[in-house]
Amino acid sequence: MRVGVIVRLAGDCVLEDSFRELVEMGMESCQLVCWERELLTQETAERVREAVKRYGVCITAFWCGWEGPKVWDFYDGQETLGLVPEAFRFRRLSMLLAGSEFARLIGVRDLVTHVGYMPENPHDPRYPAVLACLRQLAAKCRENGQRFLFETGQETPVTLKRAIEDIGMDNLGVNLDPANLIMYGKANPVDALDVFGEYVMGIHGKDGCYPTDGHHLGAEMPLGKGKVNYPAFIARLKEIGYDGDITIEREIEGEEQKKDILAAKRMLEELI
Repeated sequence: MRVGVIVRLAGDCVLEDSFRELVEMGMESCQLVCWERELLTQETAERVREAVKRYGVCITAFWCGWEGPKVWDFYDGQETLGLVPEAFRFRRLSMLLAGSEFARLIGVRDLVTHVGYMPENPHDPRYPAVLACLRQLAAKCRENGQRFLFETGQETPVTLKRAIEDIGMDNLGVNLDPANLIMYGKANPVDALDVFGEYVMGIHGKDGCYPTDGHHLGAEMPLGKGKVNYPAFIARLKEIGYDGDITIEREIEGEEQKKDILAAKRMLEELI
């Protein structure tokens, strides 16, 4: 297992600077995250490839966001996140299909996103409609030699596994963010590996706390300061044979973010 870090692709950041800093921190891999559809172009892809070649960075996954409103809580989040809300579903599917094409242009195998609050009830009328979109997305990924990975958090592990089984395609997997499972109050990430461990194809190195009320997510924390039992989590990953990257995600900015990332890197490398 290698330790990498999230790198943001946005109009207001210089990708080369991000890659340089990544290398200076002693890392060689990242997941590339983009929420801006206008950047999913041939020109941007060429810039990414040039930066990858210059700094020797391996992009393990392209994390593709989507357009429209997004509220990260338990109320408005149900109506705004991912492919579940019908009002935004097909517009967002279009961006994810473009994201698959962009991932192909930069030579990345895995496409990742949050699908949204997948219904716990398989008889919910939204469930088959979301699965139909995901089959189309998975088919595009297969056409491009890619896997589609569900980012964990907004659904229970059982709901996620059922969706993968019901879609029934062989290029689906899980990008497991252990902190998200806790921050959304959905599962203990160590135990979640007993449910969908065979589908885990990517990992976020992040930490957080359980929710303290019924409206808001639990707080994100520096790695090692939250409720993710990282010694047990890494040990269980080894038991199930996971040998991919762990990509650190710390959702703050500035010097404190870099300090926390470096501390997380040291901790993860010691456990690995």
